[in-house]
Amino acid sequence: MPNTRASGLKLLATAMAGAIAMAVAMGFGRFSYTPILPGMMLDIPLTPGQAGVIAAANFVGYLLGAVLAGLSFAQGRERVIGLGMLVATTVLLCAMGLTTSVAMFALIRFLAGMASAFTMIMISQIVLTRGAAAGNSHVQSLHFAGVGLGIAASSLMVWLLPSGQGEALANWREAWFAGAFLALLGTACVALLLPDGPTSTTATPTAEPPLVWTRPFAALTLTYGLFGFGYVITATFLVAMARAGAVDHTIEFLCWLVTGLSAAASVALWRKAVPRFGIVGIYLIGLVVEALGLILTVVLPFPAAPLAGGLLLGATFIMITAFGLQIGRALAPASQRRALAVMTAAFGIGQIVGPLIAGWLAGTTGSFTLPTLIASGVLILCAGIVFAERRGIRLASGL
Repeated sequence: MPNTRASGLKLLATAMAGAIAMAVAMGFGRFSYTPILPGMMLDIPLTPGQAGVIAAANFVGYLLGAVLAGLSFAQGRERVIGLGMLVATTVLLCAMGLTTSVAMFALIRFLAGMASAFTMIMISQIVLTRGAAAGNSHVQSLHFAGVGLGIAASSLMVWLLPSGQGEALANWREAWFAGAFLALLGTACVALLLPDGPTSTTATPTAEPPLVWTRPFAALTLTYGLFGFGYVITATFLVAMARAGAVDHTIEFLCWLVTGLSAAASVALWRKAVPRFGIVGIYLIGLVVEALGLILTVVLPFPAAPLAGGLLLGATFIMITAFGLQIGRALAPASQRRALAVMTAAFGIGQIVGPLIAGWLAGTTGSFTLPTLIASGVLILCAGIVFAERRGIRLASGL
């Protein structure tokens, strides 16, 4: 019993380390740009096109980080690299408050994207491997809940900071500095909780073989990349869309808070439906629900539109990310880290294209309605591919 209890506590500590790392690298390092962006657009100012370029730079870095993380040099160094990238995330969050140059913003966000991808792949490999070895699905749920908790915390942080220039403008510089401080605390916690040692059940890490491309894995990777395009437009511009129709900051704060809280609970809640629909089925359903959420964002009246959009975005995008990676790992059991890297790279390509198109269309049309509807259409296409290939994916993955 003592050994069982000690093992359970170690597994809980590992899952908590993963959750905090995801909160820092993703919730703050990636997604705090969304609630801080409206203040930057008003104060600097930034056009929608410039905001899209800065967001796309982050996703280019994410893509490059995912590619590099799949190389053999990272084998057995997951913990050191993951912690190093959390430190880098902290520094880069602080750097965002030290400039008003669009070029510098883009460079900083590019580097932050690389750090996020390395952190996600390295620390997910540690946490998910240990959770799978213990046969504990709650580890995955807690690990990915960190993204949503980080999103909610960043929204609350921006809301609590004093406003500049009366009530019209959020104090965006202080928001980046506050995010860096919270990221520093989170990084220290991860360093204390994340276990040492190899991430596999063997005593000595061995190099993964080259990834074998099968039709199910190729179909899954394609849909994962399309999903990256489909979700990112709302994930980047939701708060800016909320501010466009608001008289104060309440709705923009609430919509991003709702996004984060629903995202934090999403993996655990959707997992309850896995026995009935299977993980592949839930992945498919999530794509359809998210597409519906995007449509509601532009067809419902204000303030219901951003709140409904935030709720359904949060309820799906972390789950789709988590379950998609789980399916990918199952489709490539001998090359799991390489599979994570390839899927993250596909995801990154979709994210690069999304903000560029959305920013350009929003600047041309004067609203985010058209790019949001295009994103919804891409998600529906994505769901159609999964539906057509669902049998092969299920048989090959065993999920």
